[in-house]
Amino acid sequence: MIEQFVNFVIRPPRADYNPHQYLWEPDFTLAGRKYQRQDLELTNARGNTLQCTHYTPSPIPQDTPLPCVIYCHGNSGCRADANEAAAMLLPSNITVFTLDFSGSGLSDGEYVSLGWHEKDDLKIVVSYLRCNKQVSCIGLWGRSMGAVTSLLYGAEDPSIAGMVLDSAFSNLFDLMMELVDVYKIRLPKFTVKMAVQYMRRVIQKKAKFDIMNLNCIKAAPKTFITALFGHASEDIFIQPHHSDLIFKSYAGDKNIIKFDGDHNSPRPQFYYDSVSIFFYNVLHPPQVSCSLSSKLEKYYDLGGLKIGSGMDESLLYEIVSGLRAVDAGATSSSSAPSSVSAAKSVSEFLSEIAPLATTLDSIIDQDGSSTLMDGTDAECSSHLQVNTNEQNEECCSYSSSNRESWGRCSSIGGSDEESSSTDCRGGTNSKHQMSLKALATPLRKMQKKSRKKSGNDDSRKSSRREKFEKLEGLSQRLRLCILKGVKHRRHQSS
Repeated sequence: MIEQFVNFVIRPPRADYNPHQYLWEPDFTLAGRKYQRQDLELTNARGNTLQCTHYTPSPIPQDTPLPCVIYCHGNSGCRADANEAAAMLLPSNITVFTLDFSGSGLSDGEYVSLGWHEKDDLKIVVSYLRCNKQVSCIGLWGRSMGAVTSLLYGAEDPSIAGMVLDSAFSNLFDLMMELVDVYKIRLPKFTVKMAVQYMRRVIQKKAKFDIMNLNCIKAAPKTFITALFGHASEDIFIQPHHSDLIFKSYAGDKNIIKFDGDHNSPRPQFYYDSVSIFFYNVLHPPQVSCSLSSKLEKYYDLGGLKIGSGMDESLLYEIVSGLRAVDAGATSSSSAPSSVSAAKSVSEFLSEIAPLATTLDSIIDQDGSSTLMDGTDAECSSHLQVNTNEQNEECCSYSSSNRESWGRCSSIGGSDEESSSTDCRGGTNSKHQMSLKALATPLRKMQKKSRKKSGNDDSRKSSRREKFEKLEGLSQRLRLCILKGVKHRRHQSS
């Protein structure tokens, strides 16, 4: 039994996976932008080869360094655990680096050390990124063992911009004593303590570290890096009070989030949203525009809805131009050219849709031809509401530590069957959300009115009806485009 507990600590089940099947593909699309997976090998101080992956935009901006988040997997995990982090952070111009720690995944090494030797592996990765001129500041995101690794390393390197610590344990000795009660091992307390002391000597001989040194309570008062703590409230493997103890003694700026679930359960979407906002605020990623947006910005300024937000800009501008052309014809205001010389933001344009609908309502009412019934608008509203609800219900992404979440990833943003991913824009997105909220319902609701005048020219009514129907169709395309772009869903190929 003692040998089983020793292996439980230093030789848990090892992740054996095919990188071509469980990692993102070498070239993939996310939210309408192209990215690449760069696999590389690093060697740690003990001579073990570490299998690493760096997710970056394709091509990498040469004159604009991008911040990077190093994802540190948990016990029995691997670099495939960072798939969720890559999908969430890449659209915000934050690159993601991940690795198989020594003794885990496909890297060399016989044993794991629950953070002790892993912090030295992390040091090698940080040194590599520091020498990369295309990387600016660095953040850490660790889960379970990875959270302990990040905290132990952060106490030695204050230059880290920020850390996300999910389900860290306060110290290994107390955790082992608690697991005896969790697994209902009926032995006297003094016998258990003697057994743990024996395990301590065996682990020190095999894995070359002392379990008594794995104490985050001692490292927390010496760490001043801005940190976001997270812990599941029903976690019985590493109980929530571990994060509470670390949080209480932590010296730097800090915040803690508790959420439903256990140690390996999927993390809720609001937690991922908080992580996105946290890294956006501490890493300050630049707004890198691609060639497409630079060509289109001479017509309109997209403001916060730039290419990184998952918006298909070419389709958006096509719809914008179509709506303006219909507006000019329906109201007979002027014969302005289709191209716009002055820059105009999307939020300003969206604010003009409601008055436009009111003008068209008055035109239809004057003609006495209410061709579209309330049922049509109600059906459209119901359809959009169902789509929005389905996306909200599916917004909880599976944690990468869950083996079931591994899957071949190919392309995101080009299909209606994509899964949800959060695009963090900080405060710049709030003003656009007010405008987008107005588009969640039909632009107007037609009311059936009796015809007040007769003898109107049938050709005029037909012309105005066609213009209105064209506007209605274009506005619906705009709503669906924005809904699909802002809340795109990741597609997992079978």
